[in-house]
Amino acid sequence: MSKTLIKIENLKANIDGKEILKGIDLEIKEGEVHAIMGPNGSGKSTLASVLAGREIYEVTGGKVEFNSKNLLDLSPEERSREGVFLAFQYPIEIPGVSITNFMKAAVEQHREHKGLEPLSPSAFLKMMKEKKELVEIGSKLANRAVNQGFSGGEKKKNEVFQMAMLEPKLAILDETDSGLDIDALRVVSNGVNKLKNKKNGFLVITHYQRLLDYIVPDVIHVLYNGKIVKTGGKELALELEEKGYDWIKE
Repeated sequence: MSKTLIKIENLKANIDGKEILKGIDLEIKEGEVHAIMGPNGSGKSTLASVLAGREIYEVTGGKVEFNSKNLLDLSPEERSREGVFLAFQYPIEIPGVSITNFMKAAVEQHREHKGLEPLSPSAFLKMMKEKKELVEIGSKLANRAVNQGFSGGEKKKNEVFQMAMLEPKLAILDETDSGLDIDALRVVSNGVNKLKNKKNGFLVITHYQRLLDYIVPDVIHVLYNGKIVKTGGKELALELEEKGYDWIKE
């Protein structure tokens, strides 16, 4: 029987006094891929940000249990070390910090949290080489500063590479398909599919059905006006593509 990775109960959140999440209930088990679809302004990115711990949002109700801990009590850094990963819709640039140094610091923080010894330089470089090949990221990209001067597709590939290096228990992809051409979408999706296993889980947030042609979800949820109003299988995405969101009412 699959173990529950994350359980969200009646989650409510505000920004600047405006309620965005109005009672979210969601449970993801090990080995599952869940997709959240919904129109603009429905709360999809807010949900991703609240789970990752962005402080601009105020949680006003509900609870989130992850890894037998109350996720909402943890700082963003602690959430990351516990195994939560957020791939941003718009990844930020970090000038002057190479991807190699950035990932070494992150990986060692995670290993220390798990009580593991630091990796030797050769072991770390071997790990990087394996993960770069897995997600089809070029060596030139990995030697540059984090996201500086990257195209939208390169930034998204770099996010998947970071996910491969950190091996999170729960990966949240916030509209990772945004702005990607078909080739970049294929590379990103293939990387995600290769990283799936029986012990981790994915929450894929998207506005369009096309991403779900590449990353096939086990469950699709429709988020509308701050609540999950419909849940179904992958056929639900096709129905949304055909009809849009206007037919969904609370």
